[in-house]
Amino acid sequence: MTQHNHAPTIEKGDRKTLLASTLGYAMDGLDIMILAFALILIKAEFGLTDAQGGMIQTITLIGTVIGGIFFGMLADKYGRVRVFNWTILLFSLFTGLAAISTSAEMFTLFRFIAGLGLGGEFGIGMTLVAETWPAKKRSRATAVVAIGFQIGIVLAALVSLLSPYIGWHGMFLIGALPALLVWWTRRNLKEPDIWLQVKKENRNKISIKPLFKDSRTTLTTIGLIIATSVQNFGFHGIMIWMPTMLAKEHHFTLSGTFYWTVITTIGMIIGTLTFGASSDRFGRRPTYIFFLVVSAAFVWIYFQQSNYYILMFLGAILGFFVNGMMGGYGALLSEHYPTEARSSAQNIIFNLGRGIAGFAPLIIGALAMQYNISTALGFISGVYLLSALAFIFLIPETKGKILD
Repeated sequence: MTQHNHAPTIEKGDRKTLLASTLGYAMDGLDIMILAFALILIKAEFGLTDAQGGMIQTITLIGTVIGGIFFGMLADKYGRVRVFNWTILLFSLFTGLAAISTSAEMFTLFRFIAGLGLGGEFGIGMTLVAETWPAKKRSRATAVVAIGFQIGIVLAALVSLLSPYIGWHGMFLIGALPALLVWWTRRNLKEPDIWLQVKKENRNKISIKPLFKDSRTTLTTIGLIIATSVQNFGFHGIMIWMPTMLAKEHHFTLSGTFYWTVITTIGMIIGTLTFGASSDRFGRRPTYIFFLVVSAAFVWIYFQQSNYYILMFLGAILGFFVNGMMGGYGALLSEHYPTEARSSAQNIIFNLGRGIAGFAPLIIGALAMQYNISTALGFISGVYLLSALAFIFLIPETKGKILD
């Protein structure tokens, strides 16, 4: 059953799985960041405050929690590929419907439903890759999937340049394009051998008991929820509010914000690949602890800056450390749980983290009204130390583990 994970070479089908999962996560990034770029226009059209604007993103992320839990368990029961297709179709359809919203309430409802699909897609794609690549390259493979999100950010930034011509409505119509990916994946992907064996043995049940089967596993699950919460809190807090901060406090033009996003995203891509390779070479825990401690220090330093060029240049370093850690979660979450609960674990843990972190845009929006956006963003630095403690005390090492 585990022979596939020992394979020294990568089969063609595994590369297809990697490509499909990476594209799926790219569409996830596109969807999330279109809102970040369009938020100023949406707030103006519907007359919303900063805190109300942040609440739209929070509600989207609450949708990801519910969708992640629901679709993650369905993928363990009915298959990774089939449910993967459902999630992409759902978030594509409701991203498109958001484009024709006539009120803030209608827009928020459609964002919530799109969030259901967003939540399901991440963990299923990561599970597919983790189950079809060998243990010694698993973290590097899931790092490639994580880069998909950065590709989505760049696409969203490019779409934002069209906003003077197509408005936010047109931006969300473009965000609906991932439906085409569903057609492609359905024709080209097959279920992983390791899951087919579980199905053959009639072990493909819907159950979250493996996440809490004993005290050691329960502590690991709690530690991983802390880690994913911090990862998402930092990312969504910074990336959702940075375009607004740069425009409002530092008087960046739309093109200036675009260039900052591209520079920061390049840093994220390099950081993610570096993290994946380091995690496979040195281990999961030491790599995470190093990145988390540096992130805590650097986020605090970064938001004390006001010079245009320093903000631009250091944006790449900010992206390298803060988001580089995304290169490890697909492998990390896969290695702690058995095949019959792997997709559930991926989606439940990561999306609980995303849901808890969903309050980041709201909290930062509220703090921004008391102080300013840059001061509010500087407060994020402390949460990275909390995650480092979780890796030190709660999360065991799993480097090189063969999946069962």
